[in-house]
Amino acid sequence: MPQYFYVAKSMQGETKNGFLEAKDQHDLARILHQEGYVLISADIEEKEEKTKIGIVLFRKSRGISLREKIFFTRNLQVMISAGISLPRAIRILTQQTKNNVFKKALFDINEKIVKGTTFSESLAEYPNIFPELYQNMVKVGEETGTLDEVLNKLTDQMEKQSELVSKVKGAMMYPAVIITAMLIIGYLMIVTVVPKLAETFQELNVELPVTTKIVIAFGKFLSEKWYLMLFLVLGSIFGIKGALRTRVGKRIIDTAVLKIPIISPIVKKTNSAFTVRTLSSLLGAGMPIVRALEIVSGTLGNVHYKKAISEAAEKVEKGSKLSESLAPYQNIYPSIVIQMIEVGEETGETTTILSKLAYFFEEEVTTTTKNLSSIIEPILMIFVGVAVGFFAISMFQPMYSMLGNI
Repeated sequence: MPQYFYVAKSMQGETKNGFLEAKDQHDLARILHQEGYVLISADIEEKEEKTKIGIVLFRKSRGISLREKIFFTRNLQVMISAGISLPRAIRILTQQTKNNVFKKALFDINEKIVKGTTFSESLAEYPNIFPELYQNMVKVGEETGTLDEVLNKLTDQMEKQSELVSKVKGAMMYPAVIITAMLIIGYLMIVTVVPKLAETFQELNVELPVTTKIVIAFGKFLSEKWYLMLFLVLGSIFGIKGALRTRVGKRIIDTAVLKIPIISPIVKKTNSAFTVRTLSSLLGAGMPIVRALEIVSGTLGNVHYKKAISEAAEKVEKGSKLSESLAPYQNIYPSIVIQMIEVGEETGETTTILSKLAYFFEEEVTTTTKNLSSIIEPILMIFVGVAVGFFAISMFQPMYSMLGNI
């Protein structure tokens, strides 16, 4: 029989959810009715064994947004600070969660906690929802008795991450829209206008310059073999995605983004902000610096930053200072990062200084992204001017030659 994840209510308004096996939803409603509950909603489970839910969730958890996790963490922190027990707080938040995948994960986590498993160990069952950073910070909170403070730091960390990603995406939106519009307009011009002009030139037996022949041949190719261009575009997209999954391909792309003049400053400032913010959160939660660096390394996407922090962790473990360990990587980490960390080590205020440094770089990203449109706009205008000029000269030059012969 299929297994259902259900939500039901009693006549007194008490909400209940969980897993039950039933022939169908009518049978499920009948079983719940016998227990004094009315079925509200039910979702069938693809796997009949509840222990396999982690595998199902691992494939589907991409549908859980960062905002949903922020909402859960923030409210969990508020409830625990108010004195509500952890199982009850998670149970309440499970009922409020609208995402079924997230709801099922929280329900399973809550059941594990009730049976004696720690919160951090329960979260470890769902690494695609709660990453290593989240798990380890919760573990520190459990061990030190400061879970509410740790959850507060986690919420701040995720909110800052969300803001940073939104700013970078917003900055890239403007050039993406302009370039897309240019490509669409250019395509329509080439496949509609160019063939008609080509027919006219052919009827008049006009001698065509090389540039005109190139434009006409390209227009003919796009109008007759458009599917090849579509295949090329899709192939490029999937090719880049495939390259990002390989070690060599990812290294090449990560190196390239650090060399592109306009993109490079944003990449460096974003990675610097994320590094110091995450490290500040982990150290503030009471985690040892070596373990904190290992976790930070695992959360960074760019291979060069990942390598830098990983090697720094090894040096720190052998007795070196963090500022000394990061000194060889001033090509990716601005010198202010190393200098401020050194000040923090000397004053014993590393966590506070890292937090302020994170705020500084986040503001720098905001300023850079705001100025990005003013930098890209003239470049796009030049590009558009060159493209339009080449097209106009190529198509009107034969006309001038023809008029000159009259």
